[in-house]
Amino acid sequence: MTTPRADTPPNTQPSTQPNIHIPHLPARQPATTRPGLLFTMGRAASRIILKLIYRAQAIDVHHVPTHGPLLIAANHQSYLDPPLVGIFVTRELNFVARSGLFTFKPFAWLILRLNSIPLREEAGDVAAIKEILRRLDAGGAVVIFPEGSRSTDGSIGPFKRGVALLVKRAGCPVVPAAVEGCFDAWPRGRWPSLFGKRLAVKYAPPIPHAELMKNGPDAALERLASTIDSLRLDLRQHLRHNTQGRYPKPGPGDRPRAPGA
Repeated sequence: MTTPRADTPPNTQPSTQPNIHIPHLPARQPATTRPGLLFTMGRAASRIILKLIYRAQAIDVHHVPTHGPLLIAANHQSYLDPPLVGIFVTRELNFVARSGLFTFKPFAWLILRLNSIPLREEAGDVAAIKEILRRLDAGGAVVIFPEGSRSTDGSIGPFKRGVALLVKRAGCPVVPAAVEGCFDAWPRGRWPSLFGKRLAVKYAPPIPHAELMKNGPDAALERLASTIDSLRLDLRQHLRHNTQGRYPKPGPGDRPRAPGA
């Protein structure tokens, strides 16, 4: 998963990225319309799998509003993050994903219908940003991963500055969320582990747009990053308490994020 950069110059050369079509879906009513059938089935299947294999659990999911435009910003540890963030939320969600995930057509067909929005980070993808804003304008909720790529060691990485620009333009509340255990269950560049791992996700109360942006974009980004990392570290202790200290094992993920990093 990835998020936009504010400092990426316009791309004046022909793109080498695949020509990925972003479907222009009809606007939905913003309030309590039920999620589509395919999304509901995918969420249910993912919930069964993650709870069965990893005993996935959610904390404070009630903080996620049930209607209205919303951004959910989470740390990014592995490919397990998007389903983990979404399976306990009752409303339909949209997910921003890097365009490379859409090169295999059968998989692209599936994740597009599960509300994924492909983003070409290198090209400064204006079309993707417009699509994100369109879905927010329709009352939707969009999940973003501000680090832009999966963690290499389980700790939280720097946030892309373009996230602040997106938050500013979105004009909606942001729910900080943290996932933990996903890196140990599926480290970057390796196959997933199916035994002995535990996953958890925790949601903070929504931050109103005006409050988040009152000290400028950089301060907004810093607040999101520090809040998400605090949630993540709380989750590590929660998982260790539930497993009598067996999981997750001590490592770089125990390292708090340095302010301003």
